[in-house]
Amino acid sequence: MQLRIETFDNVKGGNAFFKAVTHPRAARAAADLAGRLRRGGPVAVYDPLGYAEGFAAIHDFGGVDIAGSYVQDVTAIGRPVLGRTAQPVTDLPASGARTVFVAAFDAQRLVEHIRHLVPRGAEIVTLDAARLPDELLTVRRNYLDPLNFATNFVFFRDAAADGHTRLVTVNYWAGYGAGSVALDLMLFDGAGNILAEWREPVEGGGSSNRGGAAASPAPSSAVIVLDSREIRARFGLPEFTGQLFLHVVGAAGHDVVKYALDTVGPREDGSAGLSCTHDANSWPADYYAGLPAPRGGERVTLWIQNSLPRAIPAGAVGLNRMGDDADVRRLDREIPAFATMPVGVASLFPEARWPEQFEVRAGRYFVRPRYEVTGGSEGAAAAAAPPRTRIAHVNVERTDLKPDPRIAELGNLLGKGFLLPAPVLPRRRWRSVLLPTPMATGQLRLPVAALVYDEAGREVATRPLGNLARRDSVALDLDDLLDGAELPGGGFGHVELVYDFAAGHDADGWLHALFRYEDRESGHAAETSFGAHVFNTVLTYKGEPQSYAGRPPGLSTRLFLRLGGAPLDTLCHLIYPASTPWHEKSATDLILHDGSGIEVAREHVAIACSGSLFWRYQEMFDAATRRRAGENAYLVVRDPTCRLFGYHGLIGGAGAFSLDHMFGF
Repeated sequence: MQLRIETFDNVKGGNAFFKAVTHPRAARAAADLAGRLRRGGPVAVYDPLGYAEGFAAIHDFGGVDIAGSYVQDVTAIGRPVLGRTAQPVTDLPASGARTVFVAAFDAQRLVEHIRHLVPRGAEIVTLDAARLPDELLTVRRNYLDPLNFATNFVFFRDAAADGHTRLVTVNYWAGYGAGSVALDLMLFDGAGNILAEWREPVEGGGSSNRGGAAASPAPSSAVIVLDSREIRARFGLPEFTGQLFLHVVGAAGHDVVKYALDTVGPREDGSAGLSCTHDANSWPADYYAGLPAPRGGERVTLWIQNSLPRAIPAGAVGLNRMGDDADVRRLDREIPAFATMPVGVASLFPEARWPEQFEVRAGRYFVRPRYEVTGGSEGAAAAAAPPRTRIAHVNVERTDLKPDPRIAELGNLLGKGFLLPAPVLPRRRWRSVLLPTPMATGQLRLPVAALVYDEAGREVATRPLGNLARRDSVALDLDDLLDGAELPGGGFGHVELVYDFAAGHDADGWLHALFRYEDRESGHAAETSFGAHVFNTVLTYKGEPQSYAGRPPGLSTRLFLRLGGAPLDTLCHLIYPASTPWHEKSATDLILHDGSGIEVAREHVAIACSGSLFWRYQEMFDAATRRRAGENAYLVVRDPTCRLFGYHGLIGGAGAFSLDHMFGF
């Protein structure tokens, strides 16, 4: 029941056509176009670019009387197109069609090519009838330019019992030369109904003041804040749990819309719920993975948010235990267009328990979903604490990867090669656990080991996990690995999950894990997940070390750190991972900006290679500096000498905290 339209290709990137025909603001015009074809039959379909099947997969073509399908490329002749065998377009005059549907945007030139072949009296209809308005386009001369579809979805809610959500990002497009930038926004409720539509201008321009010294004018990266409480009050809305559709108009550099999303509540100090997640990766995938089963006393809810202007059929979405394809349990309910539906894992797998994990069969109907865990931890801490919630997300499971024997062979050149770094939070307060999560359908074995480093970059512990089978779910509690030993210095460090080629050679570079952290006293927990990269070596392999801008290797850092307002403080854990030995110390600046993007202050820190730094905003910058920065301040972590990997979160009352990885630009 997979949706038959390409969304993303790991070689070509995102499919702008998919975004064009699924955009919420184009949905009504596309539905009108399909209705026009139903009324105008018989219809000859001219499909010069191969878009007809994709359009029909999203918009109802039922009842369209198709006289025939026609193509331009002679190698496509004979292939099925909308249930008809494709004919050469030179046969179009004999079609007897009353309407010719040209399945293309910017179709004028294509129409002129065949106008002499159109049956007498037939109307010509193109996909341009379903275009977005020009005011939503960044590149008007090319409708399917990816910058015209810089979009993303946001899990968004505001309710007395569940708390509120707050999206924070920055106008990083200004750094790529963008001029005027605006957000076009649509808020959907749980049923998929539109609650509000509006346009939000984004500040830009100005100059950057480096520590008070004179600076040449440069585009400022103004902060962007979308708070569910403010939006609900502005439009007089009822409580909601749904999704916000975000379209950036005027983007430059790239079409990826990144953000940090905090979920706080229902108490303002986060004591009953505090989570941080990030952007939804706006390309729907076939599979997602890394969904954990609940522990005793917990409830795990998967939030499925339809990303399409059509319903998800009953039975199209399912779960299975990782590695067990024989037992797929499917959702027996339809999910309306742009609707949000909670699915309790226990409703499908009541017997499953942590550290078991699930694969989500998504069929390309929705972007990367979030899941919510309700309930305290096991043991004494849980008994003394009220139920809490935390939110995290699953990850895209790739279908195009196979084991790559070169990864093992390159060990002498790339050292540790692909590695996945994550914090070991200060151990007196927090417990740290990791769970390897298969994240490609071809990963039948995972030969992995865990390496623990202290803050100074010294390796203090190693644990081979073996050659894990796909269905194995082996969680490693770092308390067990460290055997109660304290880490020197501040008591923190980091762990790296790496391939262990002594155990096996099945490596593809797409190594993932879920990392769970728990406050030892309160039982409040947070979790995050990510994948491996090659870090800090000048040699490159298949696009690694990854670079945000320009060709690899990526050997510098520009990370965004959103800051929480009172009564919450912000934490940050910066890790300096290295596949091979790199510079002995980092040269890292923590640059504090006000909401308009003007620099207020900076602190310089030096992190040891293979070391890390755990710090808090209110400890790094004094109260007077924080007041100058203001309510909507943010930080940029900048280092021109090495690539750092960062995690951020908030700290609230009663042991509440959140944690997720940071994004760069």
